[in-house]
Amino acid sequence: MKVAVLYGGVSGEREVSLTSGKGMIEALKERGHDVVAIDFHPERAHELLTLEADVVLSALHGKYGEDGRVQSLLEMANLPYTGSGVLASALAMDKARAKIIFAAAGIRVARDVLVESPAHVDAKVAEWGGEFPCVVKPAQEGSSNGLTIAMDETMLRDGIAKAFECDTAVLVEQYIKGRELTVPVIGNFGHEEALPVIEIIPKNEFYDYESKYTEGGSVHVCPAELPEALTEEVQRSAVLAHQALGCAGYSRSDFLVSEDGLAYILETNTLPGMTPLSLFPDSARAVGISYGELLERFISLALEK
Repeated sequence: MKVAVLYGGVSGEREVSLTSGKGMIEALKERGHDVVAIDFHPERAHELLTLEADVVLSALHGKYGEDGRVQSLLEMANLPYTGSGVLASALAMDKARAKIIFAAAGIRVARDVLVESPAHVDAKVAEWGGEFPCVVKPAQEGSSNGLTIAMDETMLRDGIAKAFECDTAVLVEQYIKGRELTVPVIGNFGHEEALPVIEIIPKNEFYDYESKYTEGGSVHVCPAELPEALTEEVQRSAVLAHQALGCAGYSRSDFLVSEDGLAYILETNTLPGMTPLSLFPDSARAVGISYGELLERFISLALEK
């Protein structure tokens, strides 16, 4: 097939997207596809409206790539594309609103306060109530960009200011000390299945950008060594999150398990990383699905929906 690969983009996750895209392009060429590589930029958005391809495989991350905007262009161009549609992409990208949907679906979420304007910082800090440590992060960024673990009110205020440099809204969230898990989900509506759970053991104290994208920055244990009931809970929650947001094709949900054994969902990624170090391909390999075969599954699901 003629497959267009969108990668790069202009978000804070551009470098990750470039690596994901290059891996996809090489694998698709090896499997005999005619590949068109597009380093996407919003100023050239019109190019997608006249793009000729059988399917579009997106390796974009973050703003203008994972938030529904590119998806809306592809819809208007009547081009099949991998991953979720406009609404699910936008909802999943907005961590605060996604958590409202998760909670309504019965999935456990951490306590949070949303700061939607620098003018509201004093009121929101007071609303937070002095619970430290806490996590401060942009509401619509990924890959731990702009994230702070605040140990006191000064760090909280500095973290909010730092996060506002990346985004127009900031999430202050309960810090949960425990195990980091992630669960890939694959399949269109009614046929979703969770792949093996991965435990992430970061080299640093926190699972930050360096831990995610530097070789040796973290250890991935797959399948995670968990009690059977906990494995089933997070897999069930990942599928439920995928469905509640209206995701399609594939997604990956991240969880923290507290020291007392409670699993909290953090977020759902509608276009999870597909670099050689990425989590989704790791989990797929655990059940015998190679990287190239995984991309073929994504394409089939895109054409099916």
